[in-house]
Amino acid sequence: MLHILLILFASGLFLLLTTVAILSKIEKEDKAAGRAIAAAFIFPTPVVLLWIIDFPGRDLISSILMGLIILSAVIIFMPIPIRYKKANDKLTDQYDERDVVFVRHKLKEGTDQFDQYYDRRPEKLEPDNKYRIAPGLLSPSSSMADPFMYSSAAASFTTCENLIDICDGPVSETQIQANPAELSRYIKKWTKHLGAHSVGITLLKNEHKYSIGGRGGQYGKPVENSHKFAIAFTVEMDFDSINKGPQAPAVMESAKQYLNAGTIAVQLASFIRNLGYEARAHIDAHYEVICPLVARDAGLGELGRMGILMTPTLGPRVRVNVVTCDIPLMIDERNYDGSMIEFCSHCKKCADVCPGRAISQEDRKMFNGALGWKIDHEKCFTYWCNTGTDCGRCMASCPYSHPDTLMHNVIRYFIRHAPVFRRIAATMDDLLYGRKPKPMDLEEWEKVMISKD
Repeated sequence: MLHILLILFASGLFLLLTTVAILSKIEKEDKAAGRAIAAAFIFPTPVVLLWIIDFPGRDLISSILMGLIILSAVIIFMPIPIRYKKANDKLTDQYDERDVVFVRHKLKEGTDQFDQYYDRRPEKLEPDNKYRIAPGLLSPSSSMADPFMYSSAAASFTTCENLIDICDGPVSETQIQANPAELSRYIKKWTKHLGAHSVGITLLKNEHKYSIGGRGGQYGKPVENSHKFAIAFTVEMDFDSINKGPQAPAVMESAKQYLNAGTIAVQLASFIRNLGYEARAHIDAHYEVICPLVARDAGLGELGRMGILMTPTLGPRVRVNVVTCDIPLMIDERNYDGSMIEFCSHCKKCADVCPGRAISQEDRKMFNGALGWKIDHEKCFTYWCNTGTDCGRCMASCPYSHPDTLMHNVIRYFIRHAPVFRRIAATMDDLLYGRKPKPMDLEEWEKVMISKD
């Protein structure tokens, strides 16, 4: 009977690893598929040999082995509820949008804005000059330059910019009343119908908002958003495209999802204004709020080692937009996910993979009154400006970023609920995909040659 149980275990392990290999192949993860199929033949072999070869003490060894297998499975996969104590993550002061690296890089030397900014923040001048001398995002002289894919990304960014003028607008004079719970449910369902992956609602707080604007005509002006509610939502970024970063498909996908998220946001804001309430969409290059902070407080995820939003099913592989408004809504309670923070604390894969060495290997520290991780934005953006793309290696390598499929969702479930599994999950991911996985190859349709005729 014991030998039958062992051979059933060996057969089950073989089938499991073979299934992982097949699914990995479907996901175009050739290295993972090869390693899984090799493991499918290697790991069950000792159990099969134990079943085939008769020798003194075989029954005792079989009993010990079976006991160890059962004990290990119980220890590794046992869900243990843990009440994590949430550390202080409320900012002491609001952020000044003029300090955002994307704003600073647009400052022109010799202008009053340039001189005034670096008189106020002289420590930023030296690191900023490093990315100013680089080719720049989507530059034809950057290392990953591709005129066709860069033009595709630029087209999406340009279209997104054209949405800025309709982020806000006139409000209907007729207010339509609705039950806040029913309206909130409707908004979430409709926003997902438009293409969002997840949606949450929170009260708009001061720390969510920039103190001073930094873009366009709002540069240097106080942010005066008095809305009561904020609706945050995410859109999924295509795994294959991000996995090709820092090659051009990564910035193409980034631009595409900035546009998709912006389109959803302006529709949602317009919908609310049509009901007679103020609403403003916060989209790429037109923010008054820090979207990841709003999304975190709306229950959509936590801020991980990369300093961006980590969602439960897609990790950081999302874009986030926000609509602030005054229409009465039901807010979502934030359920602090300490398991995700704990996982980020010991995983560190994104920090190892980051080609710009912009992600910290250290534990969380206090920044502006809040405990968390902070990336080196200047190093990150300098790498972007040299490659011409927004990289995405950290997103692609994160174990949470794997596709939203049954296999990966089971793994994410045990990461969240089984403490021992959580401690070994990153190592398992390394064994299957590699500690520093290489970018995925371009597809044939992405390879367009420039004609010399």
